[in-house]
Amino acid sequence: MKPIIIGGPTAVGKSDVACELAKLLDAEIISADSMAVYKFMDVGTAKPLECMREIKHHLVSELLPSERFDAKLFQERALELINELTARGKLPLVVGGTYMYLQALIYGLDPTPPPSWRLREALYGLAGKLGKERLYRTLKALDPAYAEKIHPNDLRRVVRALEVLLLTGRPFSSFHSWSKPKLEHFGVFLTRERDELYRRIEERLKKMLKNGLMDELDRLLKMGYERFLVSGQAIGYKEFVPCAKGRKRLEECLKEAVKNTKEQARRQIRWFRRQGWLELNLSELSVKEAAVKIAEAYEAELAHTRGPADRLNLGEKLKGGVSRGEAGEARAAEQDAHARRD
Repeated sequence: MKPIIIGGPTAVGKSDVACELAKLLDAEIISADSMAVYKFMDVGTAKPLECMREIKHHLVSELLPSERFDAKLFQERALELINELTARGKLPLVVGGTYMYLQALIYGLDPTPPPSWRLREALYGLAGKLGKERLYRTLKALDPAYAEKIHPNDLRRVVRALEVLLLTGRPFSSFHSWSKPKLEHFGVFLTRERDELYRRIEERLKKMLKNGLMDELDRLLKMGYERFLVSGQAIGYKEFVPCAKGRKRLEECLKEAVKNTKEQARRQIRWFRRQGWLELNLSELSVKEAAVKIAEAYEAELAHTRGPADRLNLGEKLKGGVSRGEAGEARAAEQDAHARRD
C-alpha cells in the first residue's frame, strides 16, 4: 500500500485534513515536521493534541531537544514506519511541511562524509567573527540550489553545507538526487489564497502566545536548550528568545516571527508546487471536502495502477462525495470555530 504524503505551507491546515483523512482511511500519521519530533515543544509547534488522542501519530514528541535529528535520520525512521504500518494493514499517512525531510524520503540521499569537527569549529568561528549572514552569502555563491532551500539564519545547515563542500569539492545539493522518486507515493499539496494564508499565519502566532508560548519558552530555556532554540531551524521559538530575556518588546518579536514564518511559507510553496502533486485549495474546500477528494483520488490511482483488487472499497463514506449544502455548512462551521478559537 503506497503511502499518502500531505504537504503544504505552515498554517495551511495540513493537520486538520490529515486527521479527517486518517479517520476515513484507517491510517496512522507519520509526522514530517522537524520541530514536532521534540518533547516539551507543544505550543510552538502547534501539535494536533486533540487528533493525537484519536489517531496514532509517529515521530511526534519522541526526542529531547538536545538530541540530533536530521533528514537522513528521518528518512531511515520514516521508511521503517511505512514498512511496519503496511505489514499491519494500516495506511501510512506522512504529513508535514519540512520539505527537506520529504525530499530525503522520496528521492533518497547520497552518503555524505562524516563531520570534520576541526573544520566545523573553524566555520563557526568565522560566523562569530564575520557574522552568519556572511557565511550564508558564501554558501549562496557556491551552492545556490541548497542555499535557496534553507533560512539564512539556519547556521547549523549553512555550516554543514560549507563543510561538505570543502571536504569533497562538491556542492551539498549534489548529494541529493531529485530527478526520479525512489519511493512510490501519492502526493497532495494543500494551499490557500495568499492573503488568507498570511492572515492565518499571524493568527496562529497570536494564538500560540495566548496558549502559553512564552511559558513554554521559559521552561525550555531553564532546561538549557537555548542554543537549539536560537537556531534557524526553530522558527516560532527563536524570535521570542530576546523577549524572554527582556531585550525586546513582545510586539517586536511577534513581528519578526510573522516575517520569518511568511518567508518559510514561500519556500515551502515553491518546493511543493514543483512536485506536481494533487493540489487542493483550502480556501475553496472544507476540511471534510478535501479529505474526501484525497481519498477518492487515491482510490482511483490504486485502481488504475494496481487493479480493482487494491481498491479501498470506501463505499458509503465516499458515495456521492459531499453535497454542496454540506460543503457550505462545513466551511461555515470551520470558519466559526476558527473565529472562536481566536
